[in-house]
Amino acid sequence: MAATPGITTHTTTVDGLDLTYLACGLDNPGPLAVCLHGFPDSAHTWRHLLPRLADVGYRAVAPFLRGYAPTAVPADGRFQTAASALDAIGLHTILGGDSRAVIIGHDWGSIITNIAAAHRPDLWSKVVMSAVPPGNAVGMAFVTNLAQIKRSWYMFFFQHPLADMVVGANDLAYIDMLWNDWSPGFDATEELALLKPSLRDPANLQAALGYYRATIGAGYNDPELQDVQAKSTVIPSQPLLYLHGVTDGCMGLEVARFAAAELPATARAEFVDGAGHFLHLERPDHVNDIIVKFLGE
Repeated sequence: MAATPGITTHTTTVDGLDLTYLACGLDNPGPLAVCLHGFPDSAHTWRHLLPRLADVGYRAVAPFLRGYAPTAVPADGRFQTAASALDAIGLHTILGGDSRAVIIGHDWGSIITNIAAAHRPDLWSKVVMSAVPPGNAVGMAFVTNLAQIKRSWYMFFFQHPLADMVVGANDLAYIDMLWNDWSPGFDATEELALLKPSLRDPANLQAALGYYRATIGAGYNDPELQDVQAKSTVIPSQPLLYLHGVTDGCMGLEVARFAAAELPATARAEFVDGAGHFLHLERPDHVNDIIVKFLGE
């Protein structure tokens, strides 16, 4: 796929990890904006937002998460969302971010954003999360909401070693299925062509599945990351915007509405009609308008 005009690719080293990121507006004098993708996706998911952020003065970057090519598979084998949150914090330092910086996330990137913002609130002035809500709404859903447990069946399948083979088969056809289920009616042909190079190598695919294994599997308890990981259920204190697609087939609307009802006065939620899990790609102009307006308030 052709590169989006104005977006450049860079690689740096964050705590020993070779991390690649897309960027737009790096010469701007304004604050840093870090955009974090989820699964099954890549930094290209932000190709519509990065130029919009650059146009209003941000130095906008979108890293490929640890293990997602061309970012390296981490030698420490850590795929906890806390580890990725520390990567985002490290990138903030390397790129000269200050307290005006903002952090934006989708799916896993939403959880990572939650952790990074709650762990180091001094680094981020505003927070945008999408598709996976802040706080403990998801944890509550796994206890009380059978419909959400059914939607999240893939997380449990990913715990089995067989998933490495099944997900990778037929040029990652499993991932095509997830996109179809999660964003019904959306033609994801272009998105799939952009993201699959990040996952085609078995080592990268195993890394991506490792996030799930580190969340509900054997890798959950990492003493060195526990304090940071605990921030995943702490709603960040900064002004926060949460966005959720009304037809999301991955994270149920009822889970998002429950989370929205629990938000503090510093946070608000908006629900996007005509969009599912990948709302920022299904309705990019609309969603990016909301984000840019929030950041400018």
